Amino acid sequence: MTFSHDVQNSLSIVVDLINTDPAIAGQELLPDVDALRAFVAEHVISDVGELNASDLRHVHALRPKLREIFLADTTEEASALVNDLLAKARLCPRLTDHDGYNWHIHYFAPGAELAEHLLTDSGMALAFVVVAGEQERLRECHAPDCQRVLVDLSRNRSKRYCDSRTCGNRLHVAAYRERRRAAG
Repeated sequence: MTFSHDVQNSLSIVVDLINTDPAIAGQELLPDVDALRAFVAEHVISDVGELNASDLRHVHALRPKLREIFLADTTEEASALVNDLLAKARLCPRLTDHDGYNWHIHYFAPGAELAEHLLTDSGMALAFVVVAGEQERLRECHAPDCQRVLVDLSRNRSKRYCDSRTCGNRLHVAAYRERRRAAG
């Protein structure tokens, strides 16, 4: 199953946002407002006003709530978590064609603070995944020493390792060395 460009973009932002959490990354990857501005610029998040310390606190608080959805064991659990998340949002769906993108839907209210913008777009993207029966595509990296999350958009649902580290490569090299040691 493929998702629309804007849903895939929102899912990418969700993954990158969750993976900035010090509980996952080992250090705070959004330590200050300047880092938050850089995150917004890197991910081309539109309709964002001037950012401040309050935005940073709210974004920090949003990350664990989003991560819970990735760790949900059942569709029912994921649905309840998404519903709880979206219950806190001011939804204001509207069509837009900004920045050279074709027509797509923004779900956040005009003038929304960054955390509400992220909550709304993330919640809707995650809702689309769950509704499509594709919740198993939301997962944690399978490397034993990694807690990063990922969205598996491969056709055969075979992605097991995050892109932000060399988790898959490290495990494949370790398995190869073990096979060589056992054969030798």
